[in-house]
Amino acid sequence: MKKSLALLALLSISFCSIAQDIIRFHQNGNMSVYNLFENDSIYFDESHTNMFFDNNGTINSFVTADVDSITFLHDALTSIFINYNGDAVEVTNPLDGQGVAVSVSGGFVTVNSTSTLSNLNFILSGNTTNGGFKIYSDNPYNLLLNNVSLLNPVGPAINSQSERQVNIVLVEGTSNSLTDGATYASAVLNEDQKATLFAEGDIDFMGGGYLTVHGYGSAAHAIASDSDLEIKHGNISVVGSVKDGIHASDHLDVKGGITNVVASDDGVSAGGVFEIECGQLSITSSVTDTKALTSDTLIVISGGFLTVINSGTQSKGISSSGDIQITGGSTTISDSGAAVLVALGSGMDAKHSACLTADGNIEISGGQTTIQATGVGGRAIKTDLNFEMTGGSISASCSGNGTTYTNSTGTLDAYHSTCLRTNGDVNILGGTFTAGASGSGGKGIESDGDITIGDGSTAPVVSVTTTGTNITITSGGGGGPGGGSSGNYDEAKAIKTDLIFTMNSGDLTIDSNDDGVKALGGFVLNNGEIVISDSKEGVEAPFITINNGTIHVNSTDDSLNGTHGSGGESDDGSLVLINDGYVHLSGSAGDPLDSNGDVTINGGLILVHGPQSSPEVGMDYNGTGLVNGGIVIISGTNSNMTQGFNTTSTQRSLIMKSTSSLAANTIIHLEDSNGNELFSFKPIRSFYSVVFSSPLLTNGTTYRLYSSGSHTGTVADGYITGGAYTAGTLEQTFTISSMVTNVTY
Repeated sequence: MKKSLALLALLSISFCSIAQDIIRFHQNGNMSVYNLFENDSIYFDESHTNMFFDNNGTINSFVTADVDSITFLHDALTSIFINYNGDAVEVTNPLDGQGVAVSVSGGFVTVNSTSTLSNLNFILSGNTTNGGFKIYSDNPYNLLLNNVSLLNPVGPAINSQSERQVNIVLVEGTSNSLTDGATYASAVLNEDQKATLFAEGDIDFMGGGYLTVHGYGSAAHAIASDSDLEIKHGNISVVGSVKDGIHASDHLDVKGGITNVVASDDGVSAGGVFEIECGQLSITSSVTDTKALTSDTLIVISGGFLTVINSGTQSKGISSSGDIQITGGSTTISDSGAAVLVALGSGMDAKHSACLTADGNIEISGGQTTIQATGVGGRAIKTDLNFEMTGGSISASCSGNGTTYTNSTGTLDAYHSTCLRTNGDVNILGGTFTAGASGSGGKGIESDGDITIGDGSTAPVVSVTTTGTNITITSGGGGGPGGGSSGNYDEAKAIKTDLIFTMNSGDLTIDSNDDGVKALGGFVLNNGEIVISDSKEGVEAPFITINNGTIHVNSTDDSLNGTHGSGGESDDGSLVLINDGYVHLSGSAGDPLDSNGDVTINGGLILVHGPQSSPEVGMDYNGTGLVNGGIVIISGTNSNMTQGFNTTSTQRSLIMKSTSSLAANTIIHLEDSNGNELFSFKPIRSFYSVVFSSPLLTNGTTYRLYSSGSHTGTVADGYITGGAYTAGTLEQTFTISSMVTNVTY
């Protein structure tokens, strides 16, 4: 396994003519030897079964499992050997007097290279507790760490003042250590010394050895480049740093190797693009208001294994000042940091910790991402703009509780944890998204913009669960319906948007301790399937439109609630509109089909299991209830508030009421005088009333209404199809003579 990991880390290495003139592939006791050229590279097939070595345009193939190791030979004429031995240094310099000057003062080495030769080798070995390596070079060069241990108590252990690229080669089988001191001596004028290992130019890490970096400098990073930094191979451990663990002023790429970072400031920081393509990177941070992985422009996760562990308050796991793109790889983020309150205006402002956060957009098209936010008020995913997912999988959980506080306007308020929070839109168009919020007041998906699931042709799978209790901000009073104060609560909703929720395709499952979907602008189901297995209110919006698709809602209060939020018994202009599709609603203690405005049904199959106790009913509206098509069956109570459809409907309907309660799962059956079945239904709760509408109802036709009996058909959501009915009790025979017919039995 270790050999396999090491070989995979060589993926896409470009040797860049590092003046290691010979490369050797060791295979089961045999060795293949090649001269190296400027653009030679090693790469793998998609399964990593075969390795390919492009040697000056000639492709050589190897079976990956057969390659034991890869070694290099150096050209002694272009290699400068520097061996530390305490306060003494031994130097072998074949280019002395030919443009490479090496000066030694105790354990301190300074190189001035004006040689026109590129990619000279500087090979460091031995150890010192009072020394370091500093270099000026006019050309790119290679720095080979060959069992070297450097401790510079007054500055960087390695300080490259060259703006040209340095290839840092961790020689296979070696262990290397770099340490700086807490206080740096004054730098030479106009020179930087920003890290234990610092370079003005690009840094490329390669090789199969080990490097441990201790960063003690009070204002220094552990590893830093004032340009680009790339990790191609090697085993790198940053065991501590006062500032960033690894810092690049421009781009920072991880293309292989195994890198572990522990830092007291940001863990890994890039001024330009950060990208991980292959290899392993793990970052641990425990300090307040820090970022484990951060970029000033863009973060791209396209492959490899990325692990982030954060525990500082107000901390961020992966944070970009621009966008974040995840196209592949395996990413695991955990953050136990709590939110903090800071003074603002007439009160406070909550500053949240977050696992994955961007000032721009977050775009997910592949990979496997697992996120856990466990701190008080912690957020798993947060973006200031939009979140879009077209592929891959995300599992996001937040378990931290919320709490009350006084906000900046001096008003009592609450903050909470959220699995996904955006200031813009949420578009989940593909892949698998799973969210679980267990803290008090916790939300699954929360957006200031629109939320869209599916584009009509894709099939995303979305699952949202909330189990936390609601947070009481101000308690409500009594007084019954329309009386007293309703109070103010931060509720554990599964999905909440300030604008419009739209589902075009895919599967959405919700299990919520409060509302399933609350959309302040509107709710639209065009296609796909929504299953709300548990909720207080299933869907709440001022305009609820179901054009097609399937929706199942189990709720303790209203299943579909069309409302502008003002409450009361007056018509507030809201609308529940069902044009087609399959609608199954069950409300145990509320009105499953409820609108503070109108209810209009133009088509579809609508099955409603109302409560068993008054005053709640199966269907309730403050405006007009119209049925113009479809099949509608609504069971309910014997409340005097029981409603059927208005006579201005274009499809006939029935309101059938019993004088005594019928037990749950009792069959209610309607057939015409010829025995043709119009419907058979088994309400899941005891009931008195059934509202029914169908295009099969015709004026002047006589019908027979039965209760009990048996049926050989298939029962789905209480609706029975196929099979045959065996008559129970004939309750009533009646003839339709108007748009709405009342039947009492």
